[in-house]
Amino acid sequence: MTDTVVCNKVTKIYNQGGTSISALKDIDLCIEKAELVSISGPSGSGKSTLLNMMGGLDRPTSGEVYIAGQRIDLLSNAERAHLRLHKIGFIFQAYNLIPVLTAKENVEFIMQLQQIDAVERSKRSLEILETVGLAGKENRFPGKLSGGQQQRVAIARAIVSSPNIILADEPTANLDSKTAQDILEIMVKMNSERQVTFVFSTHDKLVMSYAKRLIKLHDGSIAFDEEQNR
Repeated sequence: MTDTVVCNKVTKIYNQGGTSISALKDIDLCIEKAELVSISGPSGSGKSTLLNMMGGLDRPTSGEVYIAGQRIDLLSNAERAHLRLHKIGFIFQAYNLIPVLTAKENVEFIMQLQQIDAVERSKRSLEILETVGLAGKENRFPGKLSGGQQQRVAIARAIVSSPNIILADEPTANLDSKTAQDILEIMVKMNSERQVTFVFSTHDKLVMSYAKRLIKLHDGSIAFDEEQNR
């Protein structure tokens, strides 16, 4: 069960203006350690909601969510925050960078919360920014970076501390094809060498081509789930 992500009969219902909307319907899913998984489907199919459940950012209306054998949907907000800090990396479509921090400071932020010493934080952040093609831009604030550059900072921040699991919501959005391919190669290397589990929510066929397992959602249910040979 090491770092396995399990969803057991996960259902999520939102109430909007008195109307109940089922975002997820009885999702049964097991993702093993070191898998590289793509979750696709049309807008509104439940991709982002499912990622939020796996990462403990939201709780299901019913059902159970486990990480490494621990049921996370029953944890307190503080306990789930601790789990995310030490085990899960997030790449958000909206970047979620801190505007008053430089690129380097944004990348260092999680490591600072993890109480990694300043010298090591600085070393790692500069190395990962160079890896994602942002060498020389480490002191720029998010407002002075293009959308694609902000996305690269967000990716660097998610992977710099080598979490056990990385959940990525449209990780190649706003990236040109060459940069997207370079970033995906970095993730594949982390997956292979460090046994990091990756779960992508994506519309991008390039991302899907790198995944080892393809899952498709339709109207909140799993319509397709298959391994693919790479």
